[in-house]
Amino acid sequence: MSNYKLVALDMDGTLLNDRSEISDENAAAIARALEAGVLVCFSTGRGFQSALPFAEQIGLETPMITVNGGEIWHRPHVLHRRRYLAPDIAERLHALAGRHDSVWYWGYTIENIYNKESWLDPGERIADKHWMKFGYDTPDDALRAELVSEIESWGGLEITNSSPTNLEINPQGVSKAAALGELCELLGLTMEQVVAVGDSLNDIAAIRAAGLGVAMGNAQETVKAAADVVTVTNNEHAVARVIARYVLGGGD
Repeated sequence: MSNYKLVALDMDGTLLNDRSEISDENAAAIARALEAGVLVCFSTGRGFQSALPFAEQIGLETPMITVNGGEIWHRPHVLHRRRYLAPDIAERLHALAGRHDSVWYWGYTIENIYNKESWLDPGERIADKHWMKFGYDTPDDALRAELVSEIESWGGLEITNSSPTNLEINPQGVSKAAALGELCELLGLTMEQVVAVGDSLNDIAAIRAAGLGVAMGNAQETVKAAADVVTVTNNEHAVARVIARYVLGGGD
């Protein structure tokens, strides 16, 4: 048994396979870790409502980090804290998206998820909503770089991604790493006791800060370079391997 007390799992591309499923192998390994007294938490860019069914599926009553650290939950439905995008920033991000017809965009509020095809109803205003994250997706590398340059020039925002073609924007200081640090303080743990597993740029700070940072075999190359170890892909029950080898000490 290792000294790791908290396993923080990204969801898409990590815990979930390419069919957006938690494999039986991964679910069983999480159950074994919980039985051994190790906390397992989601650390995801998804919003709470999107992550919740998976927590319920495997019976997780542990803390959750959602919206890239914009929300920290003591356990499902029990919120510790939430961080918002300023309404004027949400307005600017939406306006920027509107200048590029080819770009898909979306925004997370505490009430709903809005996107290019399903935006606010007539009469609703961006300023009336509680925004937490905004995102863009385009396969055009040059256009994506242009968006990054524009948003960086505003200052005060965190820019990451959850896939090679998208961008995710949170308020400055919001990250999975910062949320994990705050969660450790609540739990009386240190970051040295954390295993962080992920595949994208929104995972990289947590992977660097954790006692053990694990990149998926399908991770972006910069994430692999930042990790302590690289495991197999999300279609090969990687979470089960990580828990068995590094957390419970049973080999892989």
